[in-house]
Amino acid sequence: MLTSRALRPCQLYIHDVIPYAVAWEWQQARVAQKKENPNQVDVLALLEHPPVYTLGQGASVEFLKFDPAASPVEVCRVERGGEVTYHCPGQLVGYPILDLRHYQQDLHWYLRQLEDVIIRAIAPLGLQGDRIPGLTGVWVEGHKIAAIGIKASRWITMHGFALNVCPDMSGFQHIVPCGIVDKPVGSLAQFVPQISVEAVRPLVTAAFAEVMQVDLSPATTDSWVESLGLQGKP
Repeated sequence: MLTSRALRPCQLYIHDVIPYAVAWEWQQARVAQKKENPNQVDVLALLEHPPVYTLGQGASVEFLKFDPAASPVEVCRVERGGEVTYHCPGQLVGYPILDLRHYQQDLHWYLRQLEDVIIRAIAPLGLQGDRIPGLTGVWVEGHKIAAIGIKASRWITMHGFALNVCPDMSGFQHIVPCGIVDKPVGSLAQFVPQISVEAVRPLVTAAFAEVMQVDLSPATTDSWVESLGLQGKP
């Protein structure tokens, strides 16, 4: 963890279910703005998505167990690293837009920081999050409960993490999640019955602030959309 700098300001945007395309456009626009104005504040968005499959830029369609052209669920190929994953309500998704020049210019370090956020966030629930050497993500009792995939351009990050809190897990049956064939996907609800996204969100917020050493300040829901001219989108 960083120890030699003051807390860096970071705006926190919290939402319920946001269409993936809208959040994706928002991330791209925020990254473009930070490139134009390096002094623009860092942000963290915490939200959920309707059902959607996303593939990293180099992901293999071999890990899809269906024809993407005939899928009733949206399939998006995006610029993050990693293989295919699944998003749906009940999964808490985090999108940090950070300038790593103010943190540490090391993407492997950043991935480990995001893992640490999840590990610390679930500890108050009595759960021990584990890492697996050579893989990215967080596991509990052998079940992968958090996937992480990022993109950085000129050290400005986008995409982030997806923590399975209490989602309908059936969507994962149609893919090989993250291309890992021998390790099951799980959710916090398997270990903490009745857990909710609302209960986990403040734990993730506090862990993110601690690990990244940022001063999180809330932003309004309207400003998240209106700041980028997305008012007319669902």
